[in-house]
Amino acid sequence: MSLDEHRYVLTVRWTGNRGEGTASYRGYSRDHDVEIPGLPVLHGSADPTFHGDRQRYNPEQLLLAALSQCHMLSFLHVAVKHGVIVTAYEDQAAGLMRTNPDGSGQFESVTLKPGVTVAAPVALELLEQLHAEANKLCFIARSVNFPVLHEPTARVDPQAG
Repeated sequence: MSLDEHRYVLTVRWTGNRGEGTASYRGYSRDHDVEIPGLPVLHGSADPTFHGDRQRYNPEQLLLAALSQCHMLSFLHVAVKHGVIVTAYEDQAAGLMRTNPDGSGQFESVTLKPGVTVAAPVALELLEQLHAEANKLCFIARSVNFPVLHEPTARVDPQAG
């Protein structure tokens, strides 16, 4: 494997057969497990709107989480490159998905609202540049076919010094 290739594997196992499989639309559970070697099992389902279990993660939430995580990790990387010391980071991400009359659907946009705490004052223009650079580096954002928007905020850490 070259250094330019990264492969990921996991198993998705449907656990929702209630005894008659998919004999009827409401007759089966959408429950499933995501198994990744060496990690705890992630219990998934569909969104409750689509007859899923609200106590389990759904694919739409996980896509939103992947975008938010990827942006954060990319942002922290570019912050180091630019000498900006980040002491805290929290994102309030939101996604807009629409369903179509034929039952299909798609995300139309995701808005990340990262709140970044820095050790020393940083020009707003630099932070905006860092978020733009992070967006260009984020593997997940580069892979989706809808816009990933950003509404960042920043504050200086009162404990840093």
